[in-house]
Formats: sequence, structure tokens, C-alpha cells
Amino acid sequence: MVGVMPINPPKCIALDYINFLIAASTVYSCTEAARCYSSLVNAPSHDCFTRLLQNQSSDTDSLWNEVRKFVTPKEGYMIVDDTVLDKPYSEKMGFVRYQWSGKHHRTVKGIGLVTLVWTDGTTVIPVDFRIYNIDEDDKTKNDHFRDMLDKAEERGFNPEFVLF
Repeated sequence: MVGVMPINPPKCIALDYINFLIAASTVYSCTEAARCYSSLVNAPSHDCFTRLLQNQSSDTDSLWNEVRKFVTPKEGYMIVDDTVLDKPYSEKMGFVRYQWSGKHHRTVKGIGLVTLVWTDGTTVIPVDFRIYNIDEDDKTKNDHFRDMLDKAEERGFNPEFVLF
């Protein structure tokens, strides 16, 4: 083809970021990922990792499609957990609100995350999640928990116990 510029392949792929997450001990950022690969010829920049993450689907159906092959829905246990992703310096970030943190034993500014995981006692696999954003969807954390259990039932889960 005349006049068409070839598209350069990405300098980093999902496996590069996964390997970084496995090896990282405290700092999990695109800048830190780029620093870890800096000794490579043609090393990926932090922008490369940022683009990689922005192009990934982040909805619950995408998560389920990735993990379904690793779970046995008719066996095991389901665990629900809520956590606050601390965002103390955020002024305009979406989903950030003041909420109770069990970690800090006080209200903190952060993003509320409700997660449902499946386990067989050895392996733990996240199967669903919800962002707690009562101002937008008018749902409590318990509402999200019930919705996730309903979705798990639709997906064929029949756990021995549900723990929370």
C-alpha cells in the first residue's frame, strides 16, 4: 500500500505488567513499572503501561470471562469483602468520598470497593466487584453484595458457604 504508515507494535504487553505486579513489593504504578524495565533496549515508558491499562476492559463481565476457567462453581466457598482504596489527596477524582475505613478505624477519603471471590481453600479468584457510589446508584454495600450473589447464582455458583 502506498502512503500507509505501518503501525508499530506496542512496547509492552499485558504479561509485562503482570510480571511487574508479581515482582513488585510496595509501589504499583506505571512509572514504577517503566523504571523496572529501564535497563532493556527500547524499554517501555510509563505512558506505554498507562495506554495498556486504559485499553483493558474493567467491567465485571470482562473479569468473569478471564477467570471462569479457573473456578469450579459447584464447589468451594465465596467470600465478600469491602475495602476502601485510600485517596487522601484526591480533590476531583471520580468515586472518591468519605467513608469508614476498618484499616484506619476512622472515616477517610477513598474509593469503596466491594469484592466477591471464590476459593477452594487453596486458590483465591476474584469473580465480581462493585464500586460503592451511593450518590450515583443509590445502592448500599449490602445491595451490591446481594447483586453479586444473584449474579454468581446466574453463573452457576453453588458454594458450600458464603463468608463475609
